[in-house]
Amino acid sequence: MSSQQEMSLVTANPPVNVDQIFPEVDMTGGDSSPNVRATVVQASTVFYDTPATLDKAERLLAEAAADHGSQLVVFPEAFIGGYPRGSSFELAIGARTAKGRDDFRKYHASAIDVPGPEVERLAEMAKKYKVFLVMGVIEREGYTLYCTVLFFDPQGQFLGKHRKLMPTALERCIWGFGDGSTIPVFDTPIGKIGAAICWENRMPSLRTAMYAKGIEIYCAPTADARETWLASMTHIALEGGCFVLSANQFCRRKDYPPPPEYLFSGSEESLTPESVVCAGGSSIISPLGIVLAGPNYEGEALLSADLDLGDIARAKFDFDVVGHYARPEVFSLNIREYPRKAVSFTSKVTTKDETVVNK
Repeated sequence: MSSQQEMSLVTANPPVNVDQIFPEVDMTGGDSSPNVRATVVQASTVFYDTPATLDKAERLLAEAAADHGSQLVVFPEAFIGGYPRGSSFELAIGARTAKGRDDFRKYHASAIDVPGPEVERLAEMAKKYKVFLVMGVIEREGYTLYCTVLFFDPQGQFLGKHRKLMPTALERCIWGFGDGSTIPVFDTPIGKIGAAICWENRMPSLRTAMYAKGIEIYCAPTADARETWLASMTHIALEGGCFVLSANQFCRRKDYPPPPEYLFSGSEESLTPESVVCAGGSSIISPLGIVLAGPNYEGEALLSADLDLGDIARAKFDFDVVGHYARPEVFSLNIREYPRKAVSFTSKVTTKDETVVNK
């Protein structure tokens, strides 16, 4: 049976007509608030095989659009390129190995350039299935990798990206750090959409920056499958008065290359091909703290719910974290939204009449 056939269909409400795409959503008029049909994908990467992973992403996107009527689809952290769970890259302080270096070489080869052909294909998918697409990728810039989220609209436009600001633990040895230039919140016809990745969701300053940008649909792709993750997602929904959509991979040992090509450090001997190494736990939470879908710990799944955007105002009547509940005379936050470059170039061009400095 194919992975698509095995996919569970988890829905909070009946699917809407797939033709009811975002242009029909009126954010301003009428007495009733619009609904947005949203889906989070819980599925594994085809590790070390980016073309196959893109094919799998398209199958899942097609299923979300056709069977769930989705207008917005959120994929897990590092879905394209892979989350290297369990791998140590054979690192120790002051020492590396030939195999660890080659592990990084293969991981680097699985990453994608932004922009690049894989980004173009993802844009085509978003256009084909008429959805807003939020995709977790491993981004390659030269020989540095970033854990990144890409955003696309239903016309196939690449809207932008968010790079993970603070990789966790050993992630810091294989991923670069994002900066303030990639903390976007996109104002779209279905609401203001942004993302924070995994444990950076636990960073109060980052969350506050996103609240100040008016985020309404807060995407939280993650690699954290613990039951405690749901509490964090519920807190963010209540704190921000926003919908929270958290997508995680569901992976078994067989979804990674077999040993000795790929080793789960410290646990390989106890694993079988069917052993669950990431249990998912994806969910969708309303601004009122209500769990609309999930958490799912059973297998690969599509989890869908209708987001009543009126719940944002209902929640913020109680608590608006950067509005009537803020105390700017006591607390303030300064955010530097410009990129930090290691090297910049200045050249002097002399013309007949003047000297022009180009940077």
